This record gives sequence, C-alpha cells and structure tokens, in this order.
Amino acid sequence: DAGRLGLTGLCLPRDVGGGGLGALDTALCLEAFGRGCADTGLAFAVAAHLLACAVPVRDFGSRKARDELLAALAAGELIAANAMTEDGAGSDVSAMLTTARRSGSGFVLDGEKSWASNAPVADVVVTYAVTDPEAGFLGVSAFALPSGLPGVRLGAPLPKLGLAGCLAGRVRFEDCPVPEEYLLGDEGQGSAVFQHSMAWERACLFAIYLGMMRRQLRLVVEHASHRRQFGRRIGDFQGVSHKIVEMRRRLESAQLLLYRACWLLDEARNHVAASALSKIAVSEAAVANSTDAVQILGASGYLSGGVGDQLRDSIPSTLFSGTSEIQRELIAKDLGL
Repeated sequence: DAGRLGLTGLCLPRDVGGGGLGALDTALCLEAFGRGCADTGLAFAVAAHLLACAVPVRDFGSRKARDELLAALAAGELIAANAMTEDGAGSDVSAMLTTARRSGSGFVLDGEKSWASNAPVADVVVTYAVTDPEAGFLGVSAFALPSGLPGVRLGAPLPKLGLAGCLAGRVRFEDCPVPEEYLLGDEGQGSAVFQHSMAWERACLFAIYLGMMRRQLRLVVEHASHRRQFGRRIGDFQGVSHKIVEMRRRLESAQLLLYRACWLLDEARNHVAASALSKIAVSEAAVANSTDAVQILGASGYLSGGVGDQLRDSIPSTLFSGTSEIQRELIAKDLGL
C-alpha cells in the first residue's frame, strides 16, 4: 500500500503525516518506487496525486482546505486528480473554456476537463477555471474541491495504450457550487499555481522512469548474458552489447539532469530550463531504451508484461507534463532565442 509506505506524502509536511522531504529526496524515493514496482502506472498515479495535486494544496490551500484535505492526501486516504487539460486546451492553456463565476461567498464552476489522471476514483479534484476572461494569464483561478460536491461528474476510465495502473478520465462541472475555502491562492493566481505544481511534477515525477529503466537494464543484461545463438551468448555480439551500453548512457545522463533539476528547485534557483532538459532526457530515454529492450529480448519482448508493458508505459511520457516540443520551446527561450 503506497499510503502505508509514505509514498503518497513524501514531500508533504511532517505535521500532517508527510515525509517533509525536498524535491531531490522525493525524486530518489520515487526512483526507488519505479525500480521496485512492476506497475509503472501505479507509480505514476501516486506521483501525479502527490506532485500535481497535494503540492498545490500544501503551498496555496486555505487553512480550512489544508486541515480538511492535506493529512488524508498524505496518508493516501483521499485520492486526488489533476484536471487541467481540455479538448481544446492542452499545450495552449490560454484556450481553456471552463469558467468559475462569483456567486455569493464562493464560485460556480462550469466546463469539462478531458484528461485527468486518477479522475475515475478521485475524492479530490484540483482544477483550473477562467474567472476573468479579459485578464489573460491573471484571469485563471485554481481550486481543490471534493469530488462529492453537487455538479461534479467523474467520467469512466479512458481506454489508454499504457499506464493501466493509473485510471484517467473526464471531469465535468455543471453549475457546481464551490465554497471560497477551496480556492487555491488568490483569485487570478491559478496560472502561477499550475506552474508551481508543474515545476514539482517535471522535476520529480520522471524519477519513476529512471527506476523503471534501471530495472529494465538489469533484465536486459541478464538476458544477454544467458541467451545463446550461433553457439555464443548474444551479449558477445557488438550489435547487442553496444545497444545495451547506449541504454546505460541514456539512463545515467538523464539521471544526472533530473537530480540537477531537483537540486535547483530545492535551492530556489532558476530551474525552468533544467527541468525541461531533464524532462526531455528522461522521457525520450525511456522510449528509446524500451524499444531497444524489446529488440534485444526478441519475441519474448513483444509479449504483454515485462518490457512490452514498459514500452507502452513510456510512450505517453513525452506528452504529459508538457510535450517534448513545449520543453524545447522553454529551453530555446532560456537561450534567448
């Protein structure tokens, strides 16, 4: 149970039952989780719950929201979903159509989110809505609300290619009344809240893929050491051994970039480009290494389970938390281009 192991509260405060860890130590724990857990989808679900949902409650939640939600999120007693993406607003978050209008002492939400990890089983939904259409970046607000509020509709699990252990679905808000205490930060601060949560997610979440790749590399080396063809171990053929060396190079290069991004986040230094570099390196290494692992294992690598599942679980890593193309735009901007 991830909650009993403390994984659902790694970087949450100790006074609510969390581990009180910084970004780097959180990443190291998630890396170990990814290495030891055969279900990468489960590890992803836990990381998304913690980094995209519990972290903004930790840092922007009202006292009442923190008292109501944070300890249960840390213990894994409440499951959180991050509902940001819409059908027409993925990388272009400025195209968001979900609205939150003032009503009495709170807000009324209307709209639909199209891709929310953990949504079908969520007890808490962290979501974003336009509160001032004329204000652009400053016209979006963030909320952490119980899924049991009137007007919240959680959709069925989407039939995904991979990450089966993390159920994802749509979330609809229909005249949903949201009390003021579930607002994260101030009204109009939603874009900043989202960027903050993404900083933690981009820096730390991808450590689960480092763990997966470490487990994968061990499996491939073992296979290449024992599988024989033409009277020799296949690891004796340069076509195989050099491919495995390249898998290690990708893994360890990505690992160092991720550790640096987390350290910069812990030190409150500029981490945007470092996190983008890390995110690209880890996600693209996971896809490339998984493809190589399937090739080396041959027919057995194409079976469900093992490296076949790892390949399916790796493919979406270049999409979520900002596509590889968006990360390259952030890096180009950092270079002054």
